[in-house]
This record gives sequence, structure tokens and C-alpha cells, in this order.
Amino acid sequence: MRDLTNNVVAITGASAGIGAATAKALLEQGASVVVGARRVARLDQLAASAPERVAVVDMDVRNPDDSQRLVAAAYDTFGRLDALVANAGIGAYGGILDLTDDQLAVMMDTNIAGTVWPIRAAVPGFIDAGAGDIVIVASVAGIRGAGDEAVYAATKFAQVGLAGGLDRELRDKGIRVSTLAPGGTATEFAMGAGRTPDMPGLADMMRPEDVAAAVVTVLQQPRSMRTLVWSMRSAQEDD
Repeated sequence: MRDLTNNVVAITGASAGIGAATAKALLEQGASVVVGARRVARLDQLAASAPERVAVVDMDVRNPDDSQRLVAAAYDTFGRLDALVANAGIGAYGGILDLTDDQLAVMMDTNIAGTVWPIRAAVPGFIDAGAGDIVIVASVAGIRGAGDEAVYAATKFAQVGLAGGLDRELRDKGIRVSTLAPGGTATEFAMGAGRTPDMPGLADMMRPEDVAAAVVTVLQQPRSMRTLVWSMRSAQEDD
């Protein structure tokens, strides 16, 4: 397994949930992180734990310029970028007619365009270096959507398709593209949009640290290996 000490990883959606857990897990492995999100106060709390190894970027993944700033922060602060974890995303449960046009537009823009822009920003540097990792945090909904999440599932199918195409496009340039497809994870995800803090199912879901551990494992793989799609669920969750 590869030693991640001194590697630099950029993470979108890093203020909570899987993104925050991933940043902490990578810091424990000796890596440095560039964390991006809109809730900067939370990112600053993370940075306070290891100020010399955390760079904070106030960003909205729907804005391509913000993704360019995220990547630039890696090179300006640490002189390199080894991996990008495209984690930012939002979700909502409901039928095709249950959400407003604005709610659907924000979800589609965040989950699809908000995955494309950070990748486009990171790829030129990876090509120059002859190596790099792109990890897209999608969902099992991108493999088989449920009846109450069709539009959300469509955004996750888009991420899985993007990853498959990128793998074929970038593999010969030394760039690995991995998709993680977690099932239900106990985070702030979809709170108020189909989830409630007291819903009994949360106790049976995976923890964000479980997915973060998978991110670390993918990045630690020797360069001779790559992970295409890693689907995972809690042992208690129905499929």
C-alpha cells in the first residue's frame, strides 16, 4: 500500500459528513488537505487542528472559478496536488412532481456540474505530473435508483457515467478515476428533505468514517491498481 505522507488532497463538500471525515482520515495518514465548502467556519475549525497541513477555500462547486481557486490553493500552499475527492452533493427524496423546479435545478447543478468543474480544474496538473487520483463520491442510487429519488438517482448515474468515461480517457496519462457508491450514511444529507434527525433508520446506516476509510484505501492502492466502482452498504440496510 502507498504511504500518503506528504500527499496533497483537495476535497469538495468538506464542511460536514463524508467530506469532513475524509479530511480527518487523510490528516491521520500524514497527508495535507485543501478543503472547500461554503460553510467556512466549519472548515476553519478543521484547519485549527493542523494549521500547517490544511488550506481552506470558500467555494461553491457550481461555480467553475471557485474550483480553479481550490486547485490553485493546493499548488500555492503546498506546491503540488496528488488527488481530488469530488464529494460535494445534495439530495432530496420525493417523486418527480414533489419538489419545486428550483429545488431540482439546484440539486442537478450541484451534483453534476459541481462534480465536473473541480475535475476539469485538477486534470491539467495531473497530466503534467503524469499521475493523479480522482475519487468521485456518488451513491448506490447511481446504480439502481429507488422509487422516491428518481431525479437524485439521475444525478448519481451521471457521476458514475462521468467516471467511466474519464477512466478510459485519462488512464494512459497515469490518472486513476474511482467511484465510491455508498448506501445510506448517517450525515446531514437530505435532512429536512426526506430525512429527520430522529428517524429510526439512521442508526442502521453507515457512518461517514466508513466511507472516508474507503477513500483512504483507494488512494493507498499501489499505482499498478485502480478501483472502478466500489459499492457499499451497512450490513443492516436493505438493498
